[in-house]
Amino acid sequence: MSTPVPVAVPVDGDPLRDPALYINRELSQLDFNFRVLAQAMDPQVPLLERLRFMCISCTNLDEFFEIRAAAVRHAQEFGLPPAPDGMTPQAILNAIHDRAAQLVDQQYRCWNETLRPALHEAGIDVLGRHSWNHRQKRWLRAYFRNEIMPVLSPLGLDPSHPFPKILNKSLNIVVVLKGTDAFGRAGHLAIVRAPRSLPRIIQLPEQLGGPQTFVFLSSVLSTFVDEMFPGMEVQGAYQFRVTRNSELVVDEEEVENLALALRDELVDRGYRPAVRLEIAQDCPRDIVRTLLQNFGLTENAVYRIDGPVNLNRVIQLYDVIQRPELKYPALSPRTLRDSDGIFEIVARRDVLLHHPFDAFTAVLDVIKQAAVDPNVLAIKQTLYRTGKDSLIVDALIQAARNGKDVTVVVELRARFDEEANLGLADRLQEAGVQVVYGVVGFKTHAKMLLIVRREGRKLRRYVHLGTGNYHSGTARAYTDLSLITADADIGNDVHLLFQQLSGLAPRMKLKRLLQSPFTLHPGLLQRIERETRLAASGRPGRIIAKMNALNEPQMIRALYAASQAGVQIDLIVRGACTLRPGVPGVSDNIRVRSIVGRFLEHSRVYWFGNDGASELFCASADWLERNLLRRVETCFPILDPELARKVYRDVLQNYLDDNLNAWELQADGSYIKCTPGHDEPPHAAQMALLQGL
Repeated sequence: MSTPVPVAVPVDGDPLRDPALYINRELSQLDFNFRVLAQAMDPQVPLLERLRFMCISCTNLDEFFEIRAAAVRHAQEFGLPPAPDGMTPQAILNAIHDRAAQLVDQQYRCWNETLRPALHEAGIDVLGRHSWNHRQKRWLRAYFRNEIMPVLSPLGLDPSHPFPKILNKSLNIVVVLKGTDAFGRAGHLAIVRAPRSLPRIIQLPEQLGGPQTFVFLSSVLSTFVDEMFPGMEVQGAYQFRVTRNSELVVDEEEVENLALALRDELVDRGYRPAVRLEIAQDCPRDIVRTLLQNFGLTENAVYRIDGPVNLNRVIQLYDVIQRPELKYPALSPRTLRDSDGIFEIVARRDVLLHHPFDAFTAVLDVIKQAAVDPNVLAIKQTLYRTGKDSLIVDALIQAARNGKDVTVVVELRARFDEEANLGLADRLQEAGVQVVYGVVGFKTHAKMLLIVRREGRKLRRYVHLGTGNYHSGTARAYTDLSLITADADIGNDVHLLFQQLSGLAPRMKLKRLLQSPFTLHPGLLQRIERETRLAASGRPGRIIAKMNALNEPQMIRALYAASQAGVQIDLIVRGACTLRPGVPGVSDNIRVRSIVGRFLEHSRVYWFGNDGASELFCASADWLERNLLRRVETCFPILDPELARKVYRDVLQNYLDDNLNAWELQADGSYIKCTPGHDEPPHAAQMALLQGL
């Protein structure tokens, strides 16, 4: 998707507010998934990893509709004003449909025309219903009768059986019937819902097709659905899936108990208003209209698909098939090589970890050692996402049972982890941990750990600050940065932040850290404006920032003004970016690139030249309105000059040099894949870091 390069015109007296200078956030987010899907099409990527990238693009699209598209529909219903790019909610919804339809088409082309044939060449078959031989079909019919049909409950639609509730993202078959049943009722339509207990991918016995032959459950249901309607003629069976708004809405100021309110909301999440209907390509229009009417959707919410509606379920092959040659080589991250305990190491020097190239075990070791160390008096930690079987949670429970004072700020509203976080909060409280649910109206997204340890006659604070979550799984799949330090100023700042979160403390002045929603936004603006003044006075102005997304209008206007003054600005933005680089007279000096590779780029790093006295920060916050203005976030400096140089070299310059996995954002909103120039050696940033292990 691209639009003409805009020319800024004054809006309310400020030409930098011109809507033409802003890309729509939702459309930019959709475009990120085209870049993910491009990895699935890249023959240089191992085959099962290509499959994984395709599935990631599918699950990302699901979440996009559950959250972003749902928010736009909400804006339309409530008559909210246009976004900074000037698009009305209705215009955005129309554009989403067109762009998402292109993405869906490419996803199924990737599966049908590229990955499925490539899997076949590798001895892995995912058979469509029309390619089953007689023996396979006979086995699948028996499987259907014995394993599937007993758990199905088909529902015929008539005046006494209205359209059933359809669970979010569940697999369903709408069946067109002719004839009458045992009670003389005339058949018309029926719905067959596939329980989530059924496997979405079925593996055939080796003697029926080789050791790695699979079929989709949706194909089996569509083929043998007639067995559930004896005496009636099945004239058609069409799979469909509905996606619903999954954003939980709780008025925190009106509820006495946030945990109870969230539990109630979670019960209904699967049946909230619909936002998208995926339907088999050959489904008749009158059936589609019936489904739309029942889901309260319009034509621009329909996506016809050429394959299984739950294409992302093919990810099961990645886990089932043990073929190392079809996957990335196993990762062996660095570990701390020091015979001393973690506290002795950090007491001597700050420790910086770059995950997944550095093992997350060092962070685990800090908490595990604190749990059993008799000199540790207190542990305080924020938890946003941790995973089901978290060693960190186990260590915190052990610490509490060992008599330590343990306080944990659990963010119940971590999207799609609400239920898991309610469960871990219960576990922690049962063990005697003091659990805090954060601040009303502000998600606690900061990643902080504070350990208070007695050393001689003094108390010393040890701190971990990170750009990612306390989740061992994502630490192997996401790039993130961890700082473990005993710096007294940072320790005191984190202590004050925990006071603020757990009590009713007033706004506090921090010495080293910037904090949302108070000092981070103005602190970043001040530093951008400082670079602007330097450039305006003839000295070099330089900004490099890496983040996941950028849409905050005031930050963008400040960057535009800096560019106009001559500041050289490089932004590494993985996902949505609403800033337009390269607009003549506005953003000539701004370059934006997105890196998509083996690991999900998740680290946030901000670097400001400051006339030779550079400042480098890591943060939990992207430059989004929500992170800068409506969340509790931390932004922490890397004070050790050697570590700061390492972050600059590995996380900023290394990624600016990438000419294999980088995409450059153009002024018209399109992205162009980078390629090595003449006599320029190929360079992939993540591969360079892997080779350094």
